[in-house]
Amino acid sequence: MASPVSVYNSNVLDTHISSSSRESLKMELLADVSLLPGEERIIDKETIYICPFSGAVKGKVLITNYRLYFKSLDPDVALSLDVPLGAISRVEKMGGASSRGENSYGLDITCKDMRNLRFALKQEGHSRRDIFELIFKYAFPLSHGLPLFAYVTQEKYGENGWDIYKPIEEFRRQGLPNNKWRITFINKNYELCDTYPTVLAVPFKSKEEDLRRVAAFRSRGRIPVLSWIHRENQAVIVRCSQPLVGMSGKRNKDDERYLDVIREANDTPKLTIFDARPSVNAVANKATGGGYEGDEYQNADLVFLDIQNIHVMRESLKKLKDIVYPNVEDSHWLSSLESTHWLEHVKLVLSGAIQVADKVSSGHSVLVHCSDGWDRTAQLTSLAMLMLDSHYRTLRGFQVLIEKEWISFGHKFASRIGHGDKNHADQDRSPIFMQFIDCVWQMTKQFPTAFEFNERLLLTILDHLYSCCFGTFLYNCESARDQHEVRSKTVSLWSLVNSKMEMYLNPFYTPESGRVLYPVASMRHLELWVKYYIRWNPRIRQQQQSPVEQRYKELLALRDEYLKKLEELQLSDSSPSPRLANTPNTSSSTSSTPPQQYTHLQTPL
Repeated sequence: MASPVSVYNSNVLDTHISSSSRESLKMELLADVSLLPGEERIIDKETIYICPFSGAVKGKVLITNYRLYFKSLDPDVALSLDVPLGAISRVEKMGGASSRGENSYGLDITCKDMRNLRFALKQEGHSRRDIFELIFKYAFPLSHGLPLFAYVTQEKYGENGWDIYKPIEEFRRQGLPNNKWRITFINKNYELCDTYPTVLAVPFKSKEEDLRRVAAFRSRGRIPVLSWIHRENQAVIVRCSQPLVGMSGKRNKDDERYLDVIREANDTPKLTIFDARPSVNAVANKATGGGYEGDEYQNADLVFLDIQNIHVMRESLKKLKDIVYPNVEDSHWLSSLESTHWLEHVKLVLSGAIQVADKVSSGHSVLVHCSDGWDRTAQLTSLAMLMLDSHYRTLRGFQVLIEKEWISFGHKFASRIGHGDKNHADQDRSPIFMQFIDCVWQMTKQFPTAFEFNERLLLTILDHLYSCCFGTFLYNCESARDQHEVRSKTVSLWSLVNSKMEMYLNPFYTPESGRVLYPVASMRHLELWVKYYIRWNPRIRQQQQSPVEQRYKELLALRDEYLKKLEELQLSDSSPSPRLANTPNTSSSTSSTPPQQYTHLQTPL
């Protein structure tokens, strides 16, 4: 029998080893977190993550100035979370010092990316106070006088994404300027309109003083300017804000004449005005000084597209989140989905864009607006341009489209997303840009070979819409970005994308330059984007890339390998041997034979 001393020493040793290995395990847990340049560890803490799928999971959480990272302490439970703090919408304390029940004391975190997080902590000694305050501080830096993380990190990439969009080059690609349309720099100091870009395309016949008079009659000074021109029929898509008609039915001869000049540019019999709003909303806007184009616009047809406002879209997405997170209710799934009206809104946006594209394709110029021309207007113009112009369906072209129609034309990203702002109940928050990306995804599903980019690009864009890691989506307009030196002090999202282009390419892509895409905008053909809205469900996450796409990529790689070998063989065959070098007939025969063409080779599925 062992002596009490030896038993005591053995127990101490076991305890020491056990404690030491546990500490070592905890250190290892967070040691493998790869921090970004400028990212700093703020605090780490043992906690319990209340996983809606796996139950309570003990682990350690790390908070940096960029992310919340959690990893399970149980080697049998492979669970980790990596959440950019920018994706957090709300942080709340759960329970109090006197709360009873297991795991009833801790933190509730609501995210902007369709998930919620819940952490339980020990009730003794206000253990959650420090972590609550630090998450709150770094998730909402602008509310605490701190910079957004995009200004802190300076990760280097092989390409400068800020160079992707150059307005003059894009207008030249479209064939502008010409004898009907000119480029103006009247807004170079943002004096005409502080939410418009500095470079604008306007009718050739219009003078600068005409533009100023028109600006006085358009909401926020957002005058009708060209977004896109059809190369063959010269029909245009023009965007603007609502006219300031008001209850008294004001008229503005300059505005009426300006719209007629737009119509005359390609001899369109009637200018079609697409008002994105339901007609009842447009009428109601008269009470606040806005309104719509009435009968005084004699050579114009007005069409209301019945797309609801930002508040309706926000509430619709909330309802969608309720039915997809954390669990999907299978028994009443179709009726539950219908009750959110989300796909119905997607249908109306797509349907409106189809009408715009169809008019332009048939040679009729169109003018598009909503109330202020930075939400529904951007959805309609960019989707119509995506349908009409195959350039925007390429990887780089799609980046140009977003930079042009959304970023430069003043979609209010800061207000709609709330970057770094603690005011989660702000009525300006709305998923307008996310809804546009959903519409793009619907198009990629209906035309799987028409887009050079893949679903991963769309997911990456939405993730970094919230992350605050890049400057691309920060602030409400170009003038604000200039003021905050976004281009010189932050990195563009396109720097990341274009340095890893192969990750975002669609292997099924087949270029077709003249093809106009008309998606079917009916409820029977629209789907819920499961890989975005329900991606946090582990059952969905296990469904990796489709087997067909994976196999196709393998075949493409195999084809490239064979083509490379064929090229090497051709090169070796075209090099004459010393014995044949002096034979004139062989030499002339070889030189006159064109190299074998193999670009027509197709790899079958």
